Amino acid sequence: MLQALAHGPLDIIGDVHGEADALDQLLARLGYDALGRHAQGRRLVFVGDLCDRGPDTPRVFARVRGIVEAGHGQLVLGNHELNLLRGERKDGNDWFWGQDSERDRKYEPYMRLPGDQRQALLRFLMRQPFALERPDLRVVHAAWHAPSIQALRQLPTPAPQLHELFDHWEATTERQLADSGQFAASQAERSSWAAALANPRSSVPLLPGVAGYEVGRQMGNPLRVLTSGLEQPGKATFFAGGQWRFVERVAWWDHYQEPVPVVFGHFWRRVQTPASSPHAKAEPQLFAGIAPHAWHGAKGNVFCVDFSAGGRFHERRHGQAVGHTTPLTALRWPERTLVFDHGGELPTSGFGKPTPS
Repeated sequence: MLQALAHGPLDIIGDVHGEADALDQLLARLGYDALGRHAQGRRLVFVGDLCDRGPDTPRVFARVRGIVEAGHGQLVLGNHELNLLRGERKDGNDWFWGQDSERDRKYEPYMRLPGDQRQALLRFLMRQPFALERPDLRVVHAAWHAPSIQALRQLPTPAPQLHELFDHWEATTERQLADSGQFAASQAERSSWAAALANPRSSVPLLPGVAGYEVGRQMGNPLRVLTSGLEQPGKATFFAGGQWRFVERVAWWDHYQEPVPVVFGHFWRRVQTPASSPHAKAEPQLFAGIAPHAWHGAKGNVFCVDFSAGGRFHERRHGQAVGHTTPLTALRWPERTLVFDHGGELPTSGFGKPTPS
């Protein structure tokens, strides 16, 4: 679940989210052929979340799987791939389950994966790691968290099956939360506020029991942390994803003190500051005060390469130009330049220069 990152120059691609045309355009601009080969010997790395929301996730997976299995690229798993491996029906992943859920109508039209191809895709994903590393670079989907990485390092060889490991960490965490009384406190608060929790017009205060339980559940499972990040109790409530939220995501890079640079995705970075597009999420923005193409963190050696391609379905629904503010992006290493699917290259800035937290 923790593997060696390939040697040599790399092109690290942010969250694709089913945008097959954008992926084809970006790979062509980077100089890769249909099999993922590059004339200069460069290799591809995908930071996860290949799937969901976009119009053609099956084609994205077919392309990336061919590249990885041919030995021309690598993939780390994101939270959206983890959902598939755990059999979870989530917002945007009906392309896999084919149940035509009302929830996913907003993503129409999108291609479905034939049912007889599901198991082969799951077997491919089961072979992929959660993090990649080499002496000069690390790649993970959401957060390079030393205790979670250490938990992977300590796994026996061969490692347990992913679902067994995930369920083990979940059960251990749930027992700890029950023994501490945190679960009971959360349930009591949820019961008291049940009628208001899904109503955006309600006024819901910060519920400390719910917040403590949700943070404990997130932080107790290394696979959750690596694929969806660190969390802490929120300073204020906000409404997102159909419910009131009591926790907030942590800008973990502000505390990353190790010398090895990290490239990751997941966090829907914006090319415009401040964000004004309709896909801007309702939670507090983690990149406030950071230039859109700048390295960031306590040592200025961390870079989020997810520039919100997953928001393109919003642009289609609103009749807006697609992709200009939501580019699928690659970070070239060691050059530290960005290449966009819609054209152009841009140098990054601030490498090695700490950003204020």
